[in-house]
Amino acid sequence: MSPQSPFGIYVHVPFCAARCGYCDFNTYTPSELAGSGASPDGWFDAVRRELDLAARTVGTRPVDTVFVGGGTPSLLGAERLAQVLDAVRQTFGLAPGAEVTTESNPESTSPEFFAGLAEAGFTRVSLGMQSAAQHVLRVLDRRHTPGRAVAAAGEARAAGIEHVNLDLIYATPGETDDDLRASLDAVLAAGVDHVSAYALIVEDGTALARRVARGELPAPDDDVAAARYELIDDRLSAAGLHWYEVSNWAASEPAVCRHNLGYWLDGDWWGLGPGAHSHLAGERWWNVKHPARYATLLSEGTSPEAGREVLAESERHMERVMLQLRLAVGLPLDLLDGEGRTAATRAAEDGLLDPTALATGRAVLTRRGRLLADGVIGSLLAGAPA
Repeated sequence: MSPQSPFGIYVHVPFCAARCGYCDFNTYTPSELAGSGASPDGWFDAVRRELDLAARTVGTRPVDTVFVGGGTPSLLGAERLAQVLDAVRQTFGLAPGAEVTTESNPESTSPEFFAGLAEAGFTRVSLGMQSAAQHVLRVLDRRHTPGRAVAAAGEARAAGIEHVNLDLIYATPGETDDDLRASLDAVLAAGVDHVSAYALIVEDGTALARRVARGELPAPDDDVAAARYELIDDRLSAAGLHWYEVSNWAASEPAVCRHNLGYWLDGDWWGLGPGAHSHLAGERWWNVKHPARYATLLSEGTSPEAGREVLAESERHMERVMLQLRLAVGLPLDLLDGEGRTAATRAAEDGLLDPTALATGRAVLTRRGRLLADGVIGSLLAGAPA
């Protein structure tokens, strides 16, 4: 790992008040943890131990980005989140201008919560809004009221949080175009400088997947999702938020999520917490999933690592193409072999890549290309070495 390359810390908070029907993340409700011995206090002690392990492995270097995700980090409260950030700061130090983000659920936030985050040094908050339509929130098993996310965004801005993101989920069964328009109206009224929007995916093993399998809900429709994506892109672009990654829009360059850019640009990061993934210089590993097991291993002085892989150069090449093509800055054509560059020319002729960008040596998806990104990536990689 080059000392000059950006370095991020991801902190996974595995706790949720309730499980959303569509969620397959590594999260646990109080009833699911009952009797296991897992607790927020035990989790925090273990995170501090893993930070020490990270410092021994990586060495002394400042952290450029910190991202606290989950789960529901806001359930910990501002004081505990401040302690998490302090532990990172004391162990590694923060680079000048470091980006510090936490995810938050609107129903577990308040003006005091955001004031505490701002005082602690958080620069960015990402709020799970999903929709402004009550019936859509019910399908997703979200507990907050439709207006709470917008109110929380206003509270965060008033507290001095520099950048605020709202997350949307679209193409939920039962959602209409008017529902999505109302959600976008609410997002824009909130005055946030970043929006993430993801088409609903029915993940195996979730409550939503079981409802779809029983015929209680229809499966999401790909054509509907494509039309909704275009609606989102039109509305956000007209309001001055422009896409920089297929599912993310920002009002300015400073509003772009630098931590996530690290993932898309083959960066290095250490993932703290149960089930967290890490990546350093082509080597990737992940932690045991259960919070109790995670805490026990670290209390015994043992690494919580559950598995590890060293990526071959061909695998790193494939990931670079897959991830960088998702960005508005695109992919340098010199990352492609001859067959890949020929495929890029064909994709431009088919309206999937921007021909102007191609002429300057970069493969950049058009909006139609964004809708068909997986197919474009497959065509560019067809001639890649095995």
